[in-house]
Amino acid sequence: MTTLDTLPPTTGTETPRRTVRPATLRLVATELRLLTRDPLTLTFVLVFPIVSMLIIGGSFGTEADDVFPVNPSHWYVASYFTVVIGATGLIMLPVHIATYRERGVLRRFAASGFPRWSFALAEMVIGLTAVLVAGALLLAVAAPVYGIPTIEQPVRVVSGMVIGSVAFISLGVLLGTLLPSARAAQAVGLLLFFPSFLLGVGGPPPAVMAPALREIADVLPLTLVNQAIREPWLGIGDAGGQLLVVTVLAVGATALAARRTAL
Repeated sequence: MTTLDTLPPTTGTETPRRTVRPATLRLVATELRLLTRDPLTLTFVLVFPIVSMLIIGGSFGTEADDVFPVNPSHWYVASYFTVVIGATGLIMLPVHIATYRERGVLRRFAASGFPRWSFALAEMVIGLTAVLVAGALLLAVAAPVYGIPTIEQPVRVVSGMVIGSVAFISLGVLLGTLLPSARAAQAVGLLLFFPSFLLGVGGPPPAVMAPALREIADVLPLTLVNQAIREPWLGIGDAGGQLLVVTVLAVGATALAARRTAL
């Protein structure tokens, strides 16, 4: 594992104050570098949301109607930022961390003297970086094709993006520490991601779903994150209740993930 070549040695002579910060920064830098070498990340976090948005976003025209309260293309542009969040939390991070567990990397981190909170912090940083880069790329592609809808309530939209990202990144870290192998993490991640994607974010609009499917979609965590972002973005609601639920989810998932990843 090339990861371990960059780990700082522990000599027992350095003071904690002098070693903790450089060690943690080196761990974050190593994780960010490895992130760019993961083809699964490039596919599901960068490519999949963009390709899906380009296909679905142009399928329903540009005029609001009884099904879409706003321009359908803008509806999907605002929705697909959530796809990036879901792909990061349900697929990228669980597989990444489960691979580490299989190869004994987490034990090596602990033996190398990293602070107990350093790995959880590193995973949060790489998750937020992935969401930021992939989200920016998604909007950059959408701009000349469909246009980017005006953000009606910027504070609420940014809050939904940040809190939703933290919730799903923490959930991804938690899944990665619980599942026994990278293959299991990939299987479970895909199983969780695609129903959430189709029902709550990138599939048909709720107005055309059967009542039973709408009821299922309404309670999916990714649906709640999507509503917390899309509704204030497009000016069709403030989604205050959804944002509150996502905040509770973020706090709980972060606490559990930090406990599981303590080295």
